[in-house]
Amino acid sequence: MFEVAPELVALLAMAAFAAGFVDSIAGGGGLIALPIMLMAGASPVEALSTNKLQGAFGAATAAISYGRAGHVDLWSQRWPAVVAFLASICGALLITNLPTDGVRAFLPWLLIAIAAFFALRPGLSDLDRAPRLGATAFALTAVPAIAFYDGLLGPGTGSFFMLAFVLLAGQGILKATAHTKLLNLASNLGALLLFAFAGHIWWATGLVMAVAQIGGARLGAHMAMRKGARLIKPLLVVVSLTLALRLLTSS
Repeated sequence: MFEVAPELVALLAMAAFAAGFVDSIAGGGGLIALPIMLMAGASPVEALSTNKLQGAFGAATAAISYGRAGHVDLWSQRWPAVVAFLASICGALLITNLPTDGVRAFLPWLLIAIAAFFALRPGLSDLDRAPRLGATAFALTAVPAIAFYDGLLGPGTGSFFMLAFVLLAGQGILKATAHTKLLNLASNLGALLLFAFAGHIWWATGLVMAVAQIGGARLGAHMAMRKGARLIKPLLVVVSLTLALRLLTSS
């Protein structure tokens, strides 16, 4: 039934719970789930594909949790989500045709810059500021660019969406976190659609991980809403630096 032994399924479920918790607050859940899947015997493509499956459930849970608490109007985000979905498909379609080595080499330093921005910039809190881009311009520029990257490569997508919402849309930390989840879900689903047709997904194991992701995402979103920027900022900095270090040491 499962693609791996039952004891490995249990280990993967625990990893998915932790990934859902971290991802619902600061993004970067793949840092936890992907290495465990590779250790369990998944090929890189199978690990990426299955991570999109289980991660989509976690992102959906977090988005609904934030929406119910009034931190994001999910309906008003429907068109940016459609843009993210389509852009992610385009990225996934071109994954074998575009050179990505340059992006991979630059990515760790960009993540370090994001960590420094959130760690050192004064005045970042849960309070909104004046936006630099209007809603339509944001949906037609930042959203497709980041979602395209998610379909093409993926690591750090949550951090990039967070930075865009804070720096360009002028949102406070908690509000930016809430808005990130729906777009992350849409970009996950776009790439997942392509991976599903290619037949690379561990469906049985991935769905067990998805149930665990839901639990972790609910807990993480609840804590983020209670603590706000006091929790989200340091965790985002740690996740961005950890991902940067992993990319530097694996290159």
